[in-house]
Amino acid sequence: MSKLKPLSSSARRALIISLIQNGRVESQADLVEQLAENGIAVTQATASRDLDEIGVLRGRDATGYMRYQLTSASAPTARGFAELILSVEASGNLAVVRTPPGGAALLASTLDKASTSGTLTSVIGTIAGDDTVLVISRTANGGAGLAKELAKFSSSQAIKSSKKLAPKNVKGRK
Repeated sequence: MSKLKPLSSSARRALIISLIQNGRVESQADLVEQLAENGIAVTQATASRDLDEIGVLRGRDATGYMRYQLTSASAPTARGFAELILSVEASGNLAVVRTPPGGAALLASTLDKASTSGTLTSVIGTIAGDDTVLVISRTANGGAGLAKELAKFSSSQAIKSSKKLAPKNVKGRK
């Protein structure tokens, strides 16, 4: 039985971006092999389409090796966010973002970078699972505003605000 598993295209592309940023991907065959080492089965044709969709270029790096490199156009854009953000819910200073399986790490990393660079000042940090990102707002009640801001990038724009956390008339034991 094979341990290789299929993955959504946006999550797979997030992994490809990570592999290119953190290592040396010299060819499509090399990429297919590295994806397999990470438990993802793809054909060379799929890898080629993914590289084209991401917008990477193959060229010499600073050490003279030919490898795939990210360009400024490769960076996650609003279109990339639209693929990664399926829904957003808010409560207090938190926003919970649902992504396709495997997409949470890329989204969290992008949000963290935007926060530290000053582009997204309302975010203090993130925690990512496989398909869920917990985004923490700098202000005590900033979750709803943060959810609205993140939902602008979403193709579905599904936002839920959990302002009402408990029923008003709850009978308890005495």
